[in-house]
Formats: sequence, structure tokens, C-alpha cells
Amino acid sequence: MKVVLGVAGGIAAYKACSLLRLLSEAGHDVTVVPTASALHFVGEATWAALSGKPVHTDVWSDITEVPHVRIGQEADLVVVAPATADLLARAATGQADDLLTNVLLTARCPVVMAPAMHTEMYEHPATQANIATLSERGVHIVPPASGRLTGQDTGPGRLPEPAELFAVCERVLAQGSPGGEVPAGPAARGPLAGRRVVVTAGGTREPLDPVRYLGNRSSGKQGYAVAAVAAARGAEVVLVTTSGLPVPAGVRAVPVETALEMAAAVHAAGAEADVVVMAAAVADFRPAEVAAHKIKKTHAAAPGGTPDESAPVVALVRNPDILAGLVAARGASSSPLVVGFAAETGDEDGTVLEHGRAKLERKGCDVLVVNEVGPGKAFGTDVNTVHVLRRGSDGVLDVGPASKDAVAGAVWDVVGDLL
Repeated sequence: MKVVLGVAGGIAAYKACSLLRLLSEAGHDVTVVPTASALHFVGEATWAALSGKPVHTDVWSDITEVPHVRIGQEADLVVVAPATADLLARAATGQADDLLTNVLLTARCPVVMAPAMHTEMYEHPATQANIATLSERGVHIVPPASGRLTGQDTGPGRLPEPAELFAVCERVLAQGSPGGEVPAGPAARGPLAGRRVVVTAGGTREPLDPVRYLGNRSSGKQGYAVAAVAAARGAEVVLVTTSGLPVPAGVRAVPVETALEMAAAVHAAGAEADVVVMAAAVADFRPAEVAAHKIKKTHAAAPGGTPDESAPVVALVRNPDILAGLVAARGASSSPLVVGFAAETGDEDGTVLEHGRAKLERKGCDVLVVNEVGPGKAFGTDVNTVHVLRRGSDGVLDVGPASKDAVAGAVWDVVGDLL
């Protein structure tokens, strides 16, 4: 396969050298197209030596070969790692001021981009808008990892490890068309290759009226990290989600909103799955009735009467226990392997871990990931602290405080051993 490796000007450019070697050793014909600023981090001679090809940054070199058109036209895959904030902005707005952005405009093959930059730059609304635009156009976005950046800084924005990026590239190449779903194929590699995985993410929303809903603080970040790591390790991944986060490369998203919708989607997708990971924060209750119109703050009064300002009473009914339902549905079978998540705070009746062990026994799942929640913990953050419990074992794997990507990796290590 002909692969174009685009390299933008960030400190993570050094990692692209290892990605280049992995792609080349897998038999791909790799052309490196760095930006001019990327050469400040890794020189032209290094790229040329590793790829065995001349390296250029502008459209004027070898002009008779029309490289700004030919390279993109002939590529089977374009991967940009790292994709800096500047490169993402130029790609999203269709600029063509160097060879790499020209290649991105002429390529009709799948495109993978791995954003990497400082946390503040990654989280800026402009960068997030550019990522969303590119994702909507079919670009496969590999979410950045969290960890040590340059200097003393830590946070989301770190380029994933070359092996994970290579696994994503192999999966996208296996699918062979731009954008859309990327099912596992014969070229998919990794410890989860050939496995079918269902992951849930986000907090369900139970409508009260056309405006309001009952929900929770879950952002879906941990579930998305679980899905992304599974895809990077070669699995075919379905993500049942209430969140609007960018869908990880190689993952098929099924959008839902309520607990009932999530239950239906999980049971449908999980019928042929090897693993189901319930990372979503599913509402235990929902309103017994949904008002057809917005519930008014003040109720109308009879002519001459006093307006009724009493608060409405909302009757609740219990939602189905999706996790317990999955365990019950498989009966005596050991498939699918079921992984639950439990958000716990600890109270006078027990610690986080004690509550987790009781829930593992009650639910009957194979693995329970108990995460500590509370002010500044877990929900909406990029860091998590979890205790991974296995059915039939008294042992516990403590992870964190660590990035949600690292937590996802630890969970899949445990699941991989069980598989």
C-alpha cells in the first residue's frame, strides 16, 4: 500500500520516526511529507534515510512530477502525526500553502490525523471546531493521550504511541475507503484482532418535558477512551453513546439518548459481541410521564384567583438494569464477556472498594471497574482513579490517578487475559 506520512511541526515529530519504521516494516511504500516547521524537530536527512526517498516541503521541488497533485492521488492512506493546531486549522479551512496541505486536498483515500499539542491549544474552541469539521468530512481523528508534555506540563495533547497509531492505520487500510465505518478486516493487527466489542459511553438523558431532562455529570470521555484503545488494539468496535465527542478512528458510533434506547442498542449490538463494556452512566430512574409541553413555573389560576406557584411532583419509575440484563441473557454461556463500571463515593456504610465488591457480586459481571467520583474526580476530567475487580478473585488492580487512556489500557489488559 502507498502511505503518505504527513508530519507537522511539533515536538512529537520524533515519534513519527518510529511510526515510519513500523509502516515500512509492514511492507508499505511510505512517502514522508513534513511541513517546513517539522524539519526544526527532525531533519530532512533523517526522513530521507528512514523512508529511502527524497523529502520535500514545498510544491516547487520536482515540479515536472507535479507532486502536489500526484502524491495525494496515488495514496492509499494519508496519516498526519503529529497534527498540530496550525495544521488542523489549515486543513479545516482548505488552505494549500505547502506540499502537505496540497496533498490533503488532492487525496481521495482515507485520512487519519493524530492531534498533538499543549492542552490549552487542544482544548481551545477553535481547535475543537476544526477537529469537528474534519471529522464531519470523514477524516479519522485519533484522540490524543494524556500525559507528560514538554517542560513540566501534563494533560491531554500527547501523541499516542507509534504502535497504537500503526494499529489504527492498519485498520483504516483494511477498510479501504474514506470515512465512515472501519470494521476489523484481515489486515487488522493487535491483541484484540478479530474480536467484536461493544462499549457504552456518556450519561443518559431522561426527558421530563420537551425542554428538561434528568441526567448526570458523565462526559463520556472514559467510554470513548475504552473504545479508542480497543480499536487501536485491533477490535471491531461499536460505541453506543449519548455524548457528542469526536468518534475515535475505527469505531462505529450508535447515538442514543435514554436508558431504554441504550438498552435496545446494546442488546442488538451485543448479540454477536465477544466483549461488552458498560462504561456509560445509565440513569436508574426516569419520569413516569413525559409532559407534552414545557412545564410552567407558575400554573394558571381561575379568573380572579391566585396563581398556583407550587412545584410539580414528578413520579419516577425504575429503568432496566442493562448490565444485569446482559449477564442474565447469556445464561450459562461465558460469551459475551461483560465489563461493568461503577461510580462510587463511599459513605458511612462502606468504602468505595467495599461498595464495588458488593456490586460485583450483585451484578454477576466478569469485571467491574470501580471509579471514585466526586468534586474534581472522574466526571468531565481527563484523569481517573479506578479499582479493577474480577469475578471469583479477591485481587484488585489499582490504577491512577492516571489519564483515561491509561485506565482504558489497563482495563483491556485485564480483559485480554480473560479472553
